[in-house]
Amino acid sequence: MTSSADHPLQTVLLPDGASLAVEIHGEGPPLLLLHGFPLDHSMWVGQLPLARSYQLIMPDQRGFGANSCPAGSQGPASIEQLADDAAALLEGLGVQGPVAVCGLSMGGYVAQHLAVRHPRLVGSLILVDTKLEADTPEARAGRGELAAKVSRLGQEVVARAMIPNLLAAASEDAAHQPPLQAQRRDQCVLELTRMIHACPVATITAALAALGARPDMSQAMRGVACPVLLVVGALDTITPPACLERAAGIFPHARLRIVPDCGHMTPLEAPEIFNAEVEDFLRGVAVDRAAAGVLEGDRLAGAPAVAGRVVAGQPGHPAGQAGHSDPGANPAAGER
Repeated sequence: MTSSADHPLQTVLLPDGASLAVEIHGEGPPLLLLHGFPLDHSMWVGQLPLARSYQLIMPDQRGFGANSCPAGSQGPASIEQLADDAAALLEGLGVQGPVAVCGLSMGGYVAQHLAVRHPRLVGSLILVDTKLEADTPEARAGRGELAAKVSRLGQEVVARAMIPNLLAAASEDAAHQPPLQAQRRDQCVLELTRMIHACPVATITAALAALGARPDMSQAMRGVACPVLLVVGALDTITPPACLERAAGIFPHARLRIVPDCGHMTPLEAPEIFNAEVEDFLRGVAVDRAAAGVLEGDRLAGAPAVAGRVVAGQPGHPAGQAGHSDPGANPAAGER
C-alpha cells in the first residue's frame, strides 16, 4: 500500500528536527497504529476498513518509510525515543485526550513505552505479536550478526532471514492449501519484500541495536491500568503465544486472543479476524467507560448505590450481545 491521492502523507516535525510521515484515515475516535521492524505504515493496509468507525493514525516511525532523520542521525536510537516520537506526533496533530494505541512486534515495544512514559495519552492498548521481555543474550548477539551482514550485503539479507519467520509456514501439501489462503500469503510476501527493501540500511542497523538494548517491561507493565487486548498468531515463532500468555497474567485488565493459522503478522495474514477483535475490544472499552461515567454522575449527584447498576453485560445492552467480551476479562491461558 502506498499513500493514496485522497489520503496523502502528512509530515509532523519533531522537536529534534526529525520528521514523521503519517497517513490518516477516518474521523472517529483516534487509533494509533505502530508498525513492526523493518516495515512502514503500509503494513496496516488490511485495517483500512476500521476507518469506518475510527480515525486511523498510521505513522512511519523514525527513519522508516518516508521519514527523514536529522543530520548525523542514523535512525532510531532507542525504543524510548520512538515512544517519545509517538507522543510528539499526537501532540503535533492536535489529538486531544487518551487514544487507543496498537503496535505490532517492534511497534508493540514502542506502545509499551508510550503507555509508561506518557500514560495520559493511552486510553487502551493493543499489543500484537510482541512480548514484554528483553532479548536474551543469544537473541541480542543474533541481531548484531544480522546488522553486520546487512551493512555489507544490503536489505536482501534481512528479507531472506526474516520473511520465512514472519508468516505462518506454507502448507507442505500445496494441493490441499485453500486457494485464498495461498494467494493471501503470496501477497504478504510481496508486501513484506517491498517494505524491507525500501528501508535504509542505516535504519535497519540502528533499529537492530535499539531492539537488542530494550529493557524488560514485565514489571513496568504491572502499573498500566488501561484496558489491554493481546493478539498473537497461533503459529508465531518469533513471539510465540506463550509470550502473550505470560503478559495476560501481568496486566490488570487484559484479554488474550490467539488467532489460528497466523504467524508473526496477524493483521496482514488474517485482517478480517484481527479487525473484528479490535472493533469488539474498542466497542467494549467505550461501553464500559460510558457505564462508569453514568455511575460517577450518580455518585456526584448523591444517588444511592444500586447493586448491579453497571450496565455492561446486561440483557439488551450492547455489551451483553453475542460476540462481546469484557475487555477487563483475563481469559485462561492457552485459548487457541
